[in-house]
Amino acid sequence: MSEGNKVIVKVNDNGSIRVTGDVELIDAEGNIYTTKPTFSLCRCGASNSKPFCDGAHKSIAFNSAPRAK
Repeated sequence: MSEGNKVIVKVNDNGSIRVTGDVELIDAEGNIYTTKPTFSLCRCGASNSKPFCDGAHKSIAFNSAPRAK
């Protein structure tokens, strides 16, 4: 994969997983979700638009800030 096609997946503190780049998001049955070049995935479980984030983590005070080791 060339540097220009690099996919970035960022785990945001107390929020979503932000995905930037050319990726396919596929459910357990192999169905492909329609995505934009940058989108956010829910980590808190409260989103009404799963697997995408709708900002619900803010209203439930979701707390998670993992760090790579």
